[in-house]
Amino acid sequence: MAHTKAQKTVRGNRDSKSKRLGVKVFGGGAVIPGNIIIRQRGTKVNAGPGTMLSRDFTILSLKKGKVKFYQRRGEDFVCVV
Repeated sequence: MAHTKAQKTVRGNRDSKSKRLGVKVFGGGAVIPGNIIIRQRGTKVNAGPGTMLSRDFTILSLKKGKVKFYQRRGEDFVCVV
């Protein structure tokens, strides 16, 4: 027979929705208090001065200013200046 018969769908064949992680405001970008700078899983980037790390590892701005990324001792940081 040339035709494939109807089959059950495979349970593990579904893909999860994307979580929209990543940098939301890049270096030099203007922010106000409460703006999300980075959405991440774990501390890929650490929170520096003028920022805070929320419980899901999102980095938020605490003051008005410009975003700056830098490295210290091999670690990545973001701050608001």
